[in-house]
Amino acid sequence: MLSLLAPNVAFAAPSDAPAALAPVAVAGSEIAARLQASTILIAGEPLHAALLRRFYELHGFAPAWPSRQAAAAALWAAVQRAGEHGLDPNAFHAHLLGGGIALSPIDRELLLSDAFLGYAEGLAYGAVPPSARPDNQDLSPEPVDVGGTLDRAIAAADPAAAIEALAPNTPAYAALRQARARYLAIAAAGGWPQVVSGSPFALVERRLAAEGYGDLRAFQQAHGIPPDGRLGPATVVELNVGPDERARQITVNLERLRWLPRAMPSDRVVVNAAGAQLRLFRADRLVFTTRVVVGQPDKQTPEFQATIESVLFNPPWNVPYSIATKEILPKLAAEPDYLERHHMVRRRGGGIQQLPGNGTALGQLKFEMPNRFDVYLHDTPLKNLFSRDNRNQSHGCVRVQNPRELAALLLQDTADGVARSVAVGGTHRRELPQSMPVFITYLTAFLDDNGTIGFRRDVYERDPDIWDDLVKIPQAPLAVQVPSVQRGG
Repeated sequence: MLSLLAPNVAFAAPSDAPAALAPVAVAGSEIAARLQASTILIAGEPLHAALLRRFYELHGFAPAWPSRQAAAAALWAAVQRAGEHGLDPNAFHAHLLGGGIALSPIDRELLLSDAFLGYAEGLAYGAVPPSARPDNQDLSPEPVDVGGTLDRAIAAADPAAAIEALAPNTPAYAALRQARARYLAIAAAGGWPQVVSGSPFALVERRLAAEGYGDLRAFQQAHGIPPDGRLGPATVVELNVGPDERARQITVNLERLRWLPRAMPSDRVVVNAAGAQLRLFRADRLVFTTRVVVGQPDKQTPEFQATIESVLFNPPWNVPYSIATKEILPKLAAEPDYLERHHMVRRRGGGIQQLPGNGTALGQLKFEMPNRFDVYLHDTPLKNLFSRDNRNQSHGCVRVQNPRELAALLLQDTADGVARSVAVGGTHRRELPQSMPVFITYLTAFLDDNGTIGFRRDVYERDPDIWDDLVKIPQAPLAVQVPSVQRGG
């Protein structure tokens, strides 16, 4: 869970228009000179040097805002509303531009441009770029010309709408934004009553009504708890998560949605590792869903995009080097027949392969989707794992509960056709008639199949780092910071 000590999730920004909107005289040569530097700092804050150069090149390095006061005011108002997207206005210089700090005309010009460009980039790509994320969080949308978008926005009838159109235009994103606002309003009104296992039913009803759930089973379903209608320990824990913390959880997942393509492919497979669930969409319509088993907390399933190209029937398992050295080879001294009992053989170069068969770790089907993580979807002989609430049990790959049904849908075949392909024996491959994009995501707050907001535990503990990256704690500008007083020796 995210820390309750985190700064105000509402991301409040100054409400007055900044002094930067007043007309100022700035020479184009002055702007061009400032933008030659590879790193640009104003009041200790770094600016988007490449984006600024692109934007001012479009304007011949002339100042943009003295002659565009209405557009600047509209865009500044949009920056102040960044919190509605779960973005902190202070990440876009709101505390500098709206805080009455003395700035030179060129600093005000550049800060204002950078605020608009940074906000546009945050909506288009997310506020946390891939370069600032761990290696296993590798989703990113298609490229956007942010400088060109701002240039077109300032000439548009509604400049703010032109910039905000860069945000995801999906039902899931809209629903999370609405839910975030609802939880913030609940928190501002004092939250909701705490519940214990023996709480009166009337108290539980008031608690459920505060969040908009009709009954306890609906609440449990949305939180990944078996819907038995009882106040068990897991249900009590989820009921007592505060609305401010739910708002932070949603804020983090709005950011994750900004990492996905703006226009998701209408045919796609989406795995949510946080919920251990797979969904297949055709023409943007959900046609199949199944449980999956994903990576253990110390062997996490990464977030990435790939393409399923084929199905491999009766696949062997080429044991990854890390698993072979840490888990298999150490057992051979005590169990010399370990490899034989598990239908494993040594390969050239010292590798280990488990031969195809009913007991192989990959089961009878592997969905081939080349990617740098060497993570894929596959069958498994360990069917009992799918009945668990905690399905973080794999080494990082995604085990599918109903792989034959998924294969039939992807191959556009019947269940009997898939069964015959398995029964042929031997390892063989069938190409998909059309390759299928697959997105491995990690959403701890999401729009579920019932149209409500679902929540899952942050088993991989990824949420706090994203939250920390989203929150901008204003610092006093270098020019006005009070130096520490040192005593003479």
